[in-house]
Amino acid sequence: MSLIPVQAGEIVVGSPLPWSVFDSENRLMMMAGEVVATAEQLQLLMENKPMHPLGWAQNSSGLEDFGEPLLAERVGGKTEKGDGTFSFSDMRLKIGDRLQIQPPAQLTQERFTVRLIGYLDGQTLLVTPPYANGLRLPLQENENVVIRYFSGQNAFGFSTTIEKIQKLPFEYFHLSFPQTVKGMIIRKAPRVKTRVISSVTNPGEQAGPPPKSALIANISATGALVDSRQPLGDKGNVIRLTFRVHLHNVDALLNVNAVIRAIFEDETPDPDKPSYVHHGVEFQDLQPNDSVILQSLIYQQMIESPHLVA
Repeated sequence: MSLIPVQAGEIVVGSPLPWSVFDSENRLMMMAGEVVATAEQLQLLMENKPMHPLGWAQNSSGLEDFGEPLLAERVGGKTEKGDGTFSFSDMRLKIGDRLQIQPPAQLTQERFTVRLIGYLDGQTLLVTPPYANGLRLPLQENENVVIRYFSGQNAFGFSTTIEKIQKLPFEYFHLSFPQTVKGMIIRKAPRVKTRVISSVTNPGEQAGPPPKSALIANISATGALVDSRQPLGDKGNVIRLTFRVHLHNVDALLNVNAVIRAIFEDETPDPDKPSYVHHGVEFQDLQPNDSVILQSLIYQQMIESPHLVA
């Protein structure tokens, strides 16, 4: 399929899309016939450099890597070794992966997001420094911290020491290589990476403010990671997500309630790219038909695009 950029003015607020909209790597964002309901939704769509098929041919979807989920639900702790112990390689870390760093308790009880820059097996890990409100946390060399990493249906954690804080040519931390990695199964359902436009409302308001727009970055049968330009609520709030999914040439419109379980922002915003607020949500009171559609979507992607399993 050949894609060409969507030009300014080609998408009109309130009018059905004449074609499906993809990103530059052929990954579906909105389907033909969907309506861009608000100017905010149009802005969100255009910020992601949308493309449409050359001509009027309809197309099937593709899903994309849009970050790791942080919403987790523990369902057990059994591992292959039986005691929750893993090797470092079991985590299958990749350059750029998000990690959570937990500073010493006397500094703060919060956890912060950093990114893996690289590692030398058995020697050291290199990570970006943690920031809060634009300032680097006042961590010192030789302090002990805890690193956590969520991958697929597993959560991993290990203790490490800040061996060196490098400031030039840019800031990064050298961490001691972990001697022991602990892990557990944390999620009931596998999750696949997506890029689906959704509208977000408050289900308790009959005539509230206009819907907000968001991107569903990944989804499972029990929850999702939802990205938006502004907070969609506070932890514990219930929101309603309205979005379409494409299953073997059949379109389905879903309206689901979800509880916000986690909220975090990009740790090092890029001034040249739009920044997002990320929300880990858990679906609530799914209708049987909606549950079947979500499970079918997950299994379809696991079979057809296994590399998209988060």
